[in-house]
Amino acid sequence: MRVALVQESSDLDPGVNRARLAAHVAEVGPAVDLVVLPEAFARDFGTAGSDVSAHAETLEGPFVTAAVAAAGAAGTTVVAGMFERSDDPGRPFNTLVVVDGGGVRATYRKIHLYDSFGYRESDRLLAGPTAPVTVEVAGFRLGLLTCYDLRFPELARALVVDHGAEVLVCPAAWVAGEGKVRHWSTLAAARAIENTAYVAATGQPAPATAVTRCCSTRSASRSPRRVPTPRCWWGRCDGPSSTRPAARIRRWPTGGCNLARRADPHRLP
Repeated sequence: MRVALVQESSDLDPGVNRARLAAHVAEVGPAVDLVVLPEAFARDFGTAGSDVSAHAETLEGPFVTAAVAAAGAAGTTVVAGMFERSDDPGRPFNTLVVVDGGGVRATYRKIHLYDSFGYRESDRLLAGPTAPVTVEVAGFRLGLLTCYDLRFPELARALVVDHGAEVLVCPAAWVAGEGKVRHWSTLAAARAIENTAYVAATGQPAPATAVTRCCSTRSASRSPRRVPTPRCWWGRCDGPSSTRPAARIRRWPTGGCNLARRADPHRLP
């Protein structure tokens, strides 16, 4: 499977984001089986604590429609984040959609909301059901995570052990703080090591609207791309991370997880 991780910030204007999605997928999609865009790509969170309910859409709305069209034109599968309307009009879901040219393949509504480090994501978003979500793409089973979910190893373990995931896909908008880039890199590698699974994780670089809530290294940015492999029991990632908008493509061989698990059989049957 060939995977493209797109590191791009989302705008406060949903129309701008739909255009960016179409452009990125058109650029890299024909060469890959899977294009992964960040969390909340349909519309940025805005300033901390902002009400995002007015920007929630249905799965038949313009963002998903645009993603399906882009995936279909490129002959690929797209994963991207959006705010999805829920039964609570003031608190939408933080949702990942997996689409191809035929429509929506899967949806995952973020389970672990970011009520941490002084933030209260649950004040403006609704947690999804505590049910792991997987989907088949190009002969691989993908398990879906969103941002803060990466800190909860039990969810990744359930996706791999109970539901057969070989690839953990984690779009993010990782929030700023001391050591947070190191946390991101360490957690992505840890989920790969402990599960002998691929981890495809990508986040937003800093948008001009919300620099203060983005991870900071030498300059403000959200989480960089990380592509830990199942050979990552020694912690190796496929390439360095970056803080700039960009796309990176990786190719993973069928059966790679099985080879890793035979070499290091520390996971449960």
